[in-house]
Amino acid sequence: MKKLFADGSLLFVAFIWGSTFVIVQNAIQTLPPHLFNGIRFLLAAIILSLFVGKKGNKFITPKLMKAGTFLGFFLFIGYAFQTVGLIYTTSSKAGFITGLSVLIVPILAIFYLKEPPKLIVFISAGFGTVGLYFLTLAGISQINFGDLLILICAIGFAFHIVFTSKFTGQHPALPLTIIQLLTVSLLSFLSSFAFEKTSVSLNHVLHGDVIFALLITSIFATAIAFYIQTKFQQFTSASRVAIIFAMEPVFAAITAFFVLNERLSIYGLIGCCFIFTAMITTEIPKLAKREPKQTNHI
Repeated sequence: MKKLFADGSLLFVAFIWGSTFVIVQNAIQTLPPHLFNGIRFLLAAIILSLFVGKKGNKFITPKLMKAGTFLGFFLFIGYAFQTVGLIYTTSSKAGFITGLSVLIVPILAIFYLKEPPKLIVFISAGFGTVGLYFLTLAGISQINFGDLLILICAIGFAFHIVFTSKFTGQHPALPLTIIQLLTVSLLSFLSSFAFEKTSVSLNHVLHGDVIFALLITSIFATAIAFYIQTKFQQFTSASRVAIIFAMEPVFAAITAFFVLNERLSIYGLIGCCFIFTAMITTEIPKLAKREPKQTNHI
C-alpha cells in the first residue's frame, strides 16, 4: 500500500512539473533563467523552513548537510545545463535528451544502489525512451553542442534520483529537502552573477508573469514537489521513479493543449501511449507473483 501511495505521489510530482512548464517558459523571457531559479529555490526553502519547528535544529547534522548538499549539487547540474543547453538546441530535442535519464537511472542504480539488473526494468525504460522520442520528435541525426550540455543535464537528474533513493531513508525528509534547495539556490545565484550579464531591475523581478511564476513554482513545483520526492522515494525503486517522471512531458503536452490550445500530433499520441506502456510494464512482475485464490472442487 505504501508503494502504491508513493508511486501516486511521485506521479503527482510529474504532473506538477509538466503543468508548470509553460509558466516557467513565459517567466524566463523577462528574468534570466539562473536568477529565476535562484529566487525560486530560495523561496521554496524559506517556505519549507516555516514547518521545521523548534526542534528542527537537532536534525541538522554534518551527515545530513553533506547528503543535502550532494543532492542539491546534482539537482543544480540538471537545471543549469538544461538552461544553457536550450540556448543552442531546440526544446523538442532537449525534452527527449533530458528524458534519457529513464535509461541512465537503472544503470546507475546497479552500481550505486546495488540493485540487481532486471530485464523488465530495461524493457520499461526502452518503452519510455521510444515514447519520449515520438512525443518530442527529436532530430537526433544532428548532434550539436547544446545537445551535449542537455545530456549532462540528464546525467545530473539521473544521479539526483539515484542518490535520493540512497539518502531518503537515512535522514528526515524536511531538513534534507531544505538543504538541497538552498544548495541549488546558492549555485544558481553564483551562476547568474558569473554568466548572466544582462542588467536586471526591480521592475523585471516584479513583472506580473515573473511574480506569478515564482509563486506557483516555488510553492508547488519546488517546495511541495521535492519534499514529496524526498519523502516517498524510499518506498519505491529509483528505476521506477525515472519511468514515472517520464510522464512529465505528457502532462506538459496536456497542459499546453488546454492553456495554449496546442494539439498533439499523431506521433505525440503514439509517444504518450509508449510512456503509459512503460509504466504498466513495470507492474507485470508483481501481477505474476500474485497467487491465484484456492477453489474447492466438488
